Amino acid sequence: MSTKTPRKADILRPIQNTSSKYFALVGGAGLVFTLFLIGWFYQLYRGMVVTGLSDWGTGGGVTWGLYIGAFIWWVGIAHGGIILSAAVRLLGMERYMPVARLAELLTIAGLSAAGFYIIIHLGRPDRMVTSVLTHYHITVHNSPLVWDVTVITAYFVLTATYLSLTLRYDVTRLRGELPDRLGPVYRFMTIGYTEKEDEIVERMVWWLALAIIIMAPLLLHGGVIPWLFALIPSMPGWFGAIQGPQFLTIALTSAISGVILLSYGFRWAYDWDHIITDDIFRGLTLWLGFFSMLFLWLQLQQMVTGSFVAPVDLTHVWEANFGNLLYLFAIGLVLVTLAYIFAQTIRPALFTKKRAVVAGLAVLTATLTEKILFVVDGLLHPTFDIYDATPGVYIPSLIEVMSVLGTISMVILFFLTVAKVFPVVELHAVEHLREKQEHEQGSESVRHD
Repeated sequence: MSTKTPRKADILRPIQNTSSKYFALVGGAGLVFTLFLIGWFYQLYRGMVVTGLSDWGTGGGVTWGLYIGAFIWWVGIAHGGIILSAAVRLLGMERYMPVARLAELLTIAGLSAAGFYIIIHLGRPDRMVTSVLTHYHITVHNSPLVWDVTVITAYFVLTATYLSLTLRYDVTRLRGELPDRLGPVYRFMTIGYTEKEDEIVERMVWWLALAIIIMAPLLLHGGVIPWLFALIPSMPGWFGAIQGPQFLTIALTSAISGVILLSYGFRWAYDWDHIITDDIFRGLTLWLGFFSMLFLWLQLQQMVTGSFVAPVDLTHVWEANFGNLLYLFAIGLVLVTLAYIFAQTIRPALFTKKRAVVAGLAVLTATLTEKILFVVDGLLHPTFDIYDATPGVYIPSLIEVMSVLGTISMVILFFLTVAKVFPVVELHAVEHLREKQEHEQGSESVRHD
């Protein structure tokens, strides 16, 4: 365990210091994102025909495919991230305070990537105005897709408000050490700030956190998002009440994995071993194991009901799943991760931060794969096939594959940019760590005396 004392200077290091590795990462992520944009512009020029989506297409009925699977994945990461941050405040989980803001930023980044996917999949960006916004008063009453846009927008506003309120405290107290070139940004962020508002803001943030925790299972990744699928009885692979809990567990496993990766990256880059401690990684890994277990348990429920004397159409869906190596690969990744975490609890020496990162990568890969297959197999095996009795074979286009790499690069660029503007670790977290360390040192001195 590190004995270094956390200081303000530590959380300012990303803003004040820029290494060649930083520029290399910006260049790499920027190149991948640019390649994706070129593919998207080509799609805009030629139409969705270049992907075979938005029609019955060559996939034999796959009108959504990877775009919507990745959209669900990003929304899940976003919702799980803010749930983690809200839980820290509501439940007094002070152990995770140093990574709470990373989770909040992951929510903003994930929602941005998910919203981008909506625009991409519409085929033409102007349809957001002509088909969604101008007819919102009509479509909101009968279109689950518009409910989707509504709750994502509401969640983005809630999270941005939540984040901006906590940033006012930090920016005000660190203003003298922040770069002058960003002065207008900091002045805008702290308009009307006085120390009297701190107590009020603390209560507001608590209530916002409560609202987020309540909304998540009822309206967001436990409600509206799975309802897009679960309320369609003609699609046996989607229909059913289990989709809400299943989506929520996938969201939480994905978000915790994302926070593990981000925490490791910032700790490695800025020597934050005394801020983002091994104890945090151990705790996050255990939570990852818990939600991975729930994910597998809910998958088992669907496997059993879909394969044991099930209706013919549902049987076809699960026969396709069991025969799909990608599905077995995804379930296997989560199962191996769970086995490692279980072994780690029995034998703590098995824990390392790098293994925690590998576990996070494995779960993220598994959840993305499962969500894509969920969308694709659900479309390939409807109750009523209007074209051919033989299902088609869906193969993602290069543009679709690049969209995943492109949005991941977009999120990386988001964090690289944000880290240069304001602290990605709360000042409150540093102050709390310092007070805790001083208390432990005082208690140790008393024992020695």
